[in-house]
Amino acid sequence: KLCEGILNILEKDTKTSCQVACLEALRILSRDKKVLVPVTTKRNMQILMKLAKLDTVEDPLETVSEFPVIVEALKCLCNIIFNSSVAQKLSLELNLAAMLCNLLQECKDRPLVDDIKCFDLRLLFLLSLLHTDIRAQLRQELQGVQVLTQALESSLSVRWTEEYKVAEDRDRPPLSLQETDCAIEALKALFNVTLDSWNVHSKNESHQFRYMAAILRHCLLSTGPTEEKTEELH
Repeated sequence: KLCEGILNILEKDTKTSCQVACLEALRILSRDKKVLVPVTTKRNMQILMKLAKLDTVEDPLETVSEFPVIVEALKCLCNIIFNSSVAQKLSLELNLAAMLCNLLQECKDRPLVDDIKCFDLRLLFLLSLLHTDIRAQLRQELQGVQVLTQALESSLSVRWTEEYKVAEDRDRPPLSLQETDCAIEALKALFNVTLDSWNVHSKNESHQFRYMAAILRHCLLSTGPTEEKTEELH
């Protein structure tokens, strides 16, 4: 009942501070699988997806003051999808992976969106881990390898000297915590999406994997803000 009450409030046009507080409470409650059973419905998923700005055509990513709401809504979706098989099935019906890819593209070259990008990538990782149909959809329909590779490239601030050669700068500073976390989530999602890619059949796929290999080499030469984060990145 508490979760339903929170979602009823979130469905209304309430203040940003109220939305963030409600989502924080829902995120904590959504760690309990028993609590999720009555809450995991198509309507409730759509409420959270709307707050996460996953329909970027109808609701573009423009107002910076709304960014904390987007992050909290993505965190809630991460918990719900991780803990609920019903939510995993609904995510395919609601085309969640495609919307996450669109939001990721919307984040490209924008300031102040690292947290949004990080939890978008985490959600793509969870979907590709827990639902084989979504993994296939990402690979075949949504150009997931390209989208995720570009997200990794952006997180690592890659600069190119040749088509498949990344500029090396031995004096570059370590990655920030946010950049490292985004790169880690992108790597995890890429692993899932490319898991069955033993045979490369087209020129485009060959180009994509050579491009990704150059970025992965650069990743191995990069350092995070701490020794532990560097180890996790590698």
